[in-house]
Amino acid sequence: MTSSIIRLYTDGSCLKNGADNAPGGWAAVLESGHKQLRISGHATPSTNNSMELQAILEGLKAVQASQQTIHIYTDSAYARNGCKTWRFNWRAKGWLTSNNKPVENQELWQQLDELLDQHEVQLFKVKGHSGHPQNDLADKLAVAAARGRTVREYRQAGDYEYVRPARETETSEEAVQ
Repeated sequence: MTSSIIRLYTDGSCLKNGADNAPGGWAAVLESGHKQLRISGHATPSTNNSMELQAILEGLKAVQASQQTIHIYTDSAYARNGCKTWRFNWRAKGWLTSNNKPVENQELWQQLDELLDQHEVQLFKVKGHSGHPQNDLADKLAVAAARGRTVREYRQAGDYEYVRPARETETSEEAVQ
């Protein structure tokens, strides 16, 4: 990806948030220059917040070696505020909240903290389901991932057409392992 800025659009989805073994999905749409990378994945159990964080984390992992500025767009106030402000306080307090309780999603936050410190990052909050093409695409991919349909593909920047990914099968997952 070649450009001075990498734009990372993220979303997370949890189909039965709050339920035991709730299936979740995350998605990231990365754009730089004329290239676009779409990635998604799933996890069980999950929460909507853990999937929002996972989306940012996986997007940052995809560009980890880059020295470019990264603009992260999320519809999650939790993810944006945590990345922009809260993580510094949590880290200083040994990953405890202001009430001296362990930070929820601590492992994800610690990984994000490490990756965010390696890049020049700006965070932007976008309104969810508001016609923002990249975030709407990330939302559709995250919901599909929560249902077991994941993607990793390159496209041309500006292509926001959603094509439902094929369902993963047990044999294809076993082949990857």
